[in-house]
Amino acid sequence: MEMYGEIILRTVFLYIFILIVFRMMGKREVGELSIMDLVVFILIAECVAFALEDVEKPVFQNILPIIILFLIQYLNSLITLKNKNVRDLIDGDPSIIVEKGVINQEEMKKQRYNLDDLFQQMREEGVPSVQSIDYAFLEPSGKLSIFLKSEDPLILPLIVDGYIVEKHLKLMKKERSWLLLKLKEAGYEKIDDIFYCCYENEKIHVQLKSTGNDRT
Repeated sequence: MEMYGEIILRTVFLYIFILIVFRMMGKREVGELSIMDLVVFILIAECVAFALEDVEKPVFQNILPIIILFLIQYLNSLITLKNKNVRDLIDGDPSIIVEKGVINQEEMKKQRYNLDDLFQQMREEGVPSVQSIDYAFLEPSGKLSIFLKSEDPLILPLIVDGYIVEKHLKLMKKERSWLLLKLKEAGYEKIDDIFYCCYENEKIHVQLKSTGNDRT
């Protein structure tokens, strides 16, 4: 009976402890977990399993790896929050699977993403035809984000966390010099100070890092 009581107490304790750990890691949907998130969650699940199986081992020895994993994940979230290059390296970057109704075969091979995957996600989004797609992005989470030709034009971020998104400029068939000129005309000299920037309705929209002001 003593062993069963220990198992019950450990289960309740670990349940509450893991809830607190996951809550502190931040809010994120299961379908939006990054590779780093998934690895950490799997390792935590293994640690919990060992803690419940080996009741003779002190609880702290079992939860110590969980605490270390939490600290790694917390540190990773701080670094990726401040540095887009690190964020892209760890979490990955969206891939263009369909552009103007044309399937990007090279990108599909690179991402090991086949036509059955594409058609399944199109059906799930209620999209009947590839030709009706303006752009389709395969997100790092594996979700397919679809923008139809009949919808409003796709507005792409041109600057994120002080970094120019070159591939979005390329999609718009614009040069870096064009963006810098538009920013200068709007009164912005330092790209490092810009938190977010996009181009919509022939206007530059900017939000600064420090003040959060929105100017056009």
